[in-house]
Amino acid sequence: MRVQRSKGSGRFDVTDDGRGQTSRSGLAAVREVADRIGLTSGLSAAAAPSCPPDVLHDPGAVLRDLIVTLVDGGDDFSAIEVLRGQAKLHGTVASDSTAWRRVNDLAGDDVAIARLDVARRVARQAAWRAGAAPAAVGDPAAGPLCIDLDATLVTSHSDKESTAGTYKRGYGFHPLLAYLDRGDGTGEGLAGLLRPGNAGANTAADHIDVFESALAQLPDLPEETRILVRADSGGASQAFLAYLRQAHVSFSVSMRLTDPIRAAIRTLHAHTSVWAPALTQTGEVRDRAHVAEATGMLDLSAYPPGSRLLIRREPLHPGAQQTFDDEDGYRFTALLTDQPEDDLALLDQRHRAHARVEQRIRDAKDTGLANLPSADFAINTIWLQLVLCAQDLFAFFAALALDGELARAEPKTIRHRLLHVAGRITVTGRIPTLRLDQDWPWVQQLLTAFQRIRAIPLLLA
Repeated sequence: MRVQRSKGSGRFDVTDDGRGQTSRSGLAAVREVADRIGLTSGLSAAAAPSCPPDVLHDPGAVLRDLIVTLVDGGDDFSAIEVLRGQAKLHGTVASDSTAWRRVNDLAGDDVAIARLDVARRVARQAAWRAGAAPAAVGDPAAGPLCIDLDATLVTSHSDKESTAGTYKRGYGFHPLLAYLDRGDGTGEGLAGLLRPGNAGANTAADHIDVFESALAQLPDLPEETRILVRADSGGASQAFLAYLRQAHVSFSVSMRLTDPIRAAIRTLHAHTSVWAPALTQTGEVRDRAHVAEATGMLDLSAYPPGSRLLIRREPLHPGAQQTFDDEDGYRFTALLTDQPEDDLALLDQRHRAHARVEQRIRDAKDTGLANLPSADFAINTIWLQLVLCAQDLFAFFAALALDGELARAEPKTIRHRLLHVAGRITVTGRIPTLRLDQDWPWVQQLLTAFQRIRAIPLLLA
């Protein structure tokens, strides 16, 4: 067998005399989304009362460019210099020190977050009206509109205000977050509460605060739209569930396996007739996985009337170690819900979709949350709101401009294929043109994205 010798890359010269070139063509589309749905003007109105009256750069444009920097994958203020260095595409962009000052202004204003929330809600309403509304809003039969709550750990490698030891023996913060599950594998960032690393995972007051902020982010909904709050066992506190009942919102939360629940599991496991086949997220029967109801076997009087306890069993995954909570090679989990449907498999399937919040949190950490940039807690609190806003922009960009697998792709994939695309800007008759590489595999998708975005009416206020 003859093997052809490997050849090195072809030699080429490198010069610094290029003009009108950009490596971030797709980011211009994201900036246009922010402008057209009124986010930029809303941020201007939110930031104006906090900053000096004689600033050179519009504060809304500064915050928009900082948010776009997070969409780009930046994780500190200095990353805005990437946009600033491509003025041919992005125009005048403020420096990192100016961006820091605008965030610092907001951090010193007690009602700044409330004004930012208004700007985000108005932009969300405009995006939904333009075609980005989740399916459950237009078609209540598609299922309830689901809000997922979950906490995560953000490691701090330096001593910052309100950092503390975490339950995993780390050091940092323990924010609690709320995301809207759009039902297509993507989600929107509704609300977040930055907390010290030693904050409790099941603190009812924090869950109530975040839920209220998340609910306030939703535009006006049709009366028939149902809202379902999903959470892991941290959201299963009786006080929080009682609050949701008062708010006329349904819940579906995981439950820890207490002794009474374990006893019910052992009884149910011995009766094959009570188990219904479980479903995958695509609606197919899950092999050897089942669901049963244990509501009448336990005292649930401490929970809102109508609460139901469901048990799921599935085979242990290959290599998993059996624990005291497992029986005969099965792993058991429990969920508490007040949904009235009789289809146990559907209720279980709907609850297990809560796992998508883990992807939303990973996306957040890939969009600026992994590195809270300041030693000041108030500045980091504003930063968290900008991260959620960046996740919203990702969701709106995908819903309004993309199709197929790209519309459901992770931020990293969208960056590599659409946002970090090289282009050249030429001017003919004073009209600039962004010229993309015709051989780029996703050039048509990016062109289509620009066309769809520019068809959205410009919302200035």
